Amino acid sequence: MSTPRIGLVLGGGGARGLAHIVVVEALDELGVRVDAISGTSIGAIFGAGTAAGLTGRSMREVALENFRNRAKLVAKLWELRPTKLIELWQSGGSVQIDPEKVLELFIGPMIPERFEDLVIPLSVTTTDFYGWQAEHFRKGDLRKAVAASMAIPVLFKPVAHEGRVLVDGGVVDPLPLTSLPAPVDLTIAVDVMPYPEAHHGTKLPGAREAIMGATQILMQAVVAEKIRHNPPDLLLRPKVSGFAVLDFHRIDEIFTAVEPLKDEVKRRVDRLLSSETTTAEALPPPPQKKRLPKALRLLTGAKPEKS
Repeated sequence: MSTPRIGLVLGGGGARGLAHIVVVEALDELGVRVDAISGTSIGAIFGAGTAAGLTGRSMREVALENFRNRAKLVAKLWELRPTKLIELWQSGGSVQIDPEKVLELFIGPMIPERFEDLVIPLSVTTTDFYGWQAEHFRKGDLRKAVAASMAIPVLFKPVAHEGRVLVDGGVVDPLPLTSLPAPVDLTIAVDVMPYPEAHHGTKLPGAREAIMGATQILMQAVVAEKIRHNPPDLLLRPKVSGFAVLDFHRIDEIFTAVEPLKDEVKRRVDRLLSSETTTAEALPPPPQKKRLPKALRLLTGAKPEKS
């Protein structure tokens, strides 16, 4: 019995996407090999790391090194500030960070420069700003595609790539279920996009909270529709709603909150694989092809069959 091909779909959600690392760790510990990956935004980053052959444990170490020390994190962010007045003028007075510089500074050599250097097929989802649609990259400049996928509007500068202006893939496809780059038998999807929660009863949200909450509702509506049309075999929703998009400095809290997810992933994946094997073994063998009588072959014009 051949092992089913596994597709891994990693959604966008900023710092909440650190939960993707725990999912990959669980798969590593189960000895489950992923055969194709698609990712949006933070999912594209850790999807690229996994596709490059990194383990969940090694990605956790990189993340902790970059985000655990708040002073070091602030120092790195300071390096990304606009250094010329013209840059601030062009951004309309708001500070927009170059996502390619962010990727280089925080991820560095974790992912290769090109898709062709990956060991697992990967699809990176971005949004074509002027084309009004999702754009999926599977070859060429990997780092530019990932930088575009994480380019959250206002916070990050758009990325010009292959004749298009690209922004965050989560704008149109927060959970890219239909863009896996190779055929698979089973799909595991990880959705880290939250809903706004009523922490203060019926208190009205402020302007910033209302905008962020409305964006979350919009993206979850997109995800719900995509799941309705293309339901994954296993949908994982880590408990990360209490964390904001930029809460990377709370990395220890995030890992603590999602650590129980590892055992859940192991149980559900093991059950899924067992079910797939049992179903496949229960199927009857394909029928043997019957030889047509010579007279019938002549009547139908069928070619002579080889012995």
